[in-house]
Amino acid sequence: MSDWNQKIIEEFRANEGKVGGPFEGAPLVLVRHRGRKSGRESIAPMMYLPHETNDDVVYVFASKGGAPENPDWYYNLTAAGTATVERGTETYAVTVRDVTGAERDERYAEQARRYPGFAEYAEKTAGIRTIPVLELTRSA
Repeated sequence: MSDWNQKIIEEFRANEGKVGGPFEGAPLVLVRHRGRKSGRESIAPMMYLPHETNDDVVYVFASKGGAPENPDWYYNLTAAGTATVERGTETYAVTVRDVTGAERDERYAEQARRYPGFAEYAEKTAGIRTIPVLELTRSA
């Protein structure tokens, strides 16, 4: 998986935040975070949903392709409460908020409407886990 991620990261950085393949045309960010146990820095490419009116806010989804468990980066981000985002040609610090309840459901439904793969991920995890949604807000 890390080789696959590394190729996406390199393509993202070489093309001002744009990549091809399965992510062609999709909004993508690179999220830098530190392992809560290892302390090592990692970078995870993620599709995001932009906030409707606030360009400083994006939502990411801990789908892990519909796996029965959350991705490690989810736990790292929620434990730290902060991260660094690369979006297009910008790099900036963000605060992390776990979105819950009706707000989470609305954000996830909108992502699934735009990108049907997310609806498939939710079907795969039904009865096992609810896919978390995180709000990443640019820090002042």
